[in-house]
Amino acid sequence: MKDEMELTPSSPRGTKRKGDENLPLPAPRRIKALAEDVVNKIAAGEIIVAPEHALKELIENAVDAGSTALEVVVKDGGLKLLQITDNGHGIDKEDLAILCERFTTSKLKAFEDLTSIGTYGFRGEALASISHIAHLSVTTRTKESSCAWRAHYADGKLVSPKPGQSAEPKPIAGRGGTQITVEDLFYNVPSRRRAFRSASEEYAKILDMVARYAVHCSGVSFSCKKHGSSTADISVPTAAGTLDRIRQIHKVTVANELVTLEAESDRWGFKCNGWISNANYSAKRTTLLLFINHRSVESTVIKKAIEQTYATFLPKGSKPFIYLSLDIEPARVDVNVHPTKREVHFLNEDEIIATICDEVRSSLSKVDTSRSFMTQSLLSHQPKMPLATPVKQITPGASTPGDTSDRSVTRPVPTIAPRKRNDNHLVRTDASARKITSMLQSHPSADGVINEDEEMDYEYTEKKPTSCRLTSIKELRAQVRDAMHNELTDIISTHTFVGIVDEQKRIAAIQGGVKLFLVDYGMLCNEYFYQVGLTDFANYGTIRFNPPLPLRDLLKVAAEQEQRNAGDAADEVDWGEVVDSVKEQLTDRRALLAEYFSLEITEEGELCSIPLLMKGYTPSMAKLPQFLLRLGPYVDWDSEKECFQSLLRELASFYVPESLPLPLSVSQDYGGKGKGKVVEEDPEIAARMEKVRKTIENVIFPACKARLVATRGLLEGVMEVANLKGLYRVFERC
Repeated sequence: MKDEMELTPSSPRGTKRKGDENLPLPAPRRIKALAEDVVNKIAAGEIIVAPEHALKELIENAVDAGSTALEVVVKDGGLKLLQITDNGHGIDKEDLAILCERFTTSKLKAFEDLTSIGTYGFRGEALASISHIAHLSVTTRTKESSCAWRAHYADGKLVSPKPGQSAEPKPIAGRGGTQITVEDLFYNVPSRRRAFRSASEEYAKILDMVARYAVHCSGVSFSCKKHGSSTADISVPTAAGTLDRIRQIHKVTVANELVTLEAESDRWGFKCNGWISNANYSAKRTTLLLFINHRSVESTVIKKAIEQTYATFLPKGSKPFIYLSLDIEPARVDVNVHPTKREVHFLNEDEIIATICDEVRSSLSKVDTSRSFMTQSLLSHQPKMPLATPVKQITPGASTPGDTSDRSVTRPVPTIAPRKRNDNHLVRTDASARKITSMLQSHPSADGVINEDEEMDYEYTEKKPTSCRLTSIKELRAQVRDAMHNELTDIISTHTFVGIVDEQKRIAAIQGGVKLFLVDYGMLCNEYFYQVGLTDFANYGTIRFNPPLPLRDLLKVAAEQEQRNAGDAADEVDWGEVVDSVKEQLTDRRALLAEYFSLEITEEGELCSIPLLMKGYTPSMAKLPQFLLRLGPYVDWDSEKECFQSLLRELASFYVPESLPLPLSVSQDYGGKGKGKVVEEDPEIAARMEKVRKTIENVIFPACKARLVATRGLLEGVMEVANLKGLYRVFERC
């Protein structure tokens, strides 16, 4: 035995043994159909993810049944007991046998009915899924029935409540409507059951779900309580209006700061109404109650768009409350895209969201004159007790409600304790505040004229904006939204411009909160003008040339510049052929360029206009020849989406402010010994640099602050260089 062990020592730990080529390979495993029980449990796990999803399906079924009162009872966060009672029209006894079978429904007969579905449920999977993962019992009574009927279900079929008894529904005393009792949810899926953290957390989610439908379903009373409790956590009467329901559920502080919102469009086939918070209300998190065709759904796109709209009205870090109900033509909505129907897809999503955001902006602007502010009055006899009184901003000339000449009545006011502000939390004044440079007088030139940039003359036409329905543009817009970086977008949208650091490298400094950042404004401008090109596609203004410019001459200028930059390799290229080829490409596609990009070229090859992307800013015309030449080899003219994307990128690059060289200096030597040198800047370059500085600070960065969606690609061009909180910690250790 000892000799055998020495002859066959064990392989050292971690070594890889070679496979025995003489061993036969394992036979391939055969494909088999899953058992029906396994299939049903998988389907149930997709539809019923948590107790709140089971309750959502039951609430929607109850509302579809014409109920005006819903009572919900919960035990252990819905895992032990989830019971919902309604007063709807009930279920016929003959239908109880197939009630919990999959795809049994009274709301859908043919697949084509999906295009006109107007109810909450339609697939007949809710009760079937619940019966596969819980003990389900149904008690129901119709208006025509003389008694109620109770049935028990397991795995989609009728079962007996006790061993030895019949599985048929049994007659009992009961009121009209239906009561569905779900017990021991996920009892046969232990891994799913163990995933839930606590019963209180699941109960909070159930309350949120009930609250959503309680706000939306007018004419239906709701109550929700824990099993054994005498008081309901949510109780909304039938006659309560939408605003009263919000007041009861989300408290008075929210309801008092709400304004109505209404939007509709026959073109896009939708109507929208709801309540949104004004500029006086703010919270740490956005509360969005979104209903599309009366179904509670989630939409990250709508939420982000509304939050960006509110960013110009609320302080940084503040979030709004929004309740929206969208009625969209059923033929435009695809509700069958998510197992839990939590998400829906609908046509013209971008246009509908833009219309809603415009109405939100308009509603907030209308009530902006009635914002409330807090002022402190320090009393001399009680210096440690400041009083906080809400003061309403009144339009000049308007009378104040309740204003009387008798000021002897003392009104009680709420008191607040003074809060100490830490110095490391102080933020620099916003860019909209007055700067010290505004106090300096402009110096006139030699001829007495103030040396400022002359305003450009704009001619307005009656051309109506066109709506872009191109799928390629919508996909490109969606790519920008998907690449959005939330934190960087917040920094850009609330930043304070500090100044330009390096004009050659195109670096500027901005402040976001208590942090200082260096930004590659060349990269920032490129992304901004690309997004402007997507947003205003086919609706650009025009910069017209009078007289028109010869396209061939412009291309020759660009070709000569490329030839100089190419060096020895320039001899290998026939630049005359390049000019002719690009001119022919642009001339042949002049109809497309004029329709979508406002780039007009005559049949004779003359350039009449180029697109205007931003009012108050004209790109450097020195870059125009290079821009036109690049439209030939750098634009993919064969594919629509790639064509628009590459052309818009070239247009954005053309609009990026140029990187100017250092100002040239002219020196004069008096006496011939290098003494008395006078250095003068090149006036042309200095004037151009000053104009670029003003444009970047006063036009481009404010525009980026208002509408730029910062993408993840911009992270390479942003670097944090200082943090006030961190600096304070450093100095505290010194």
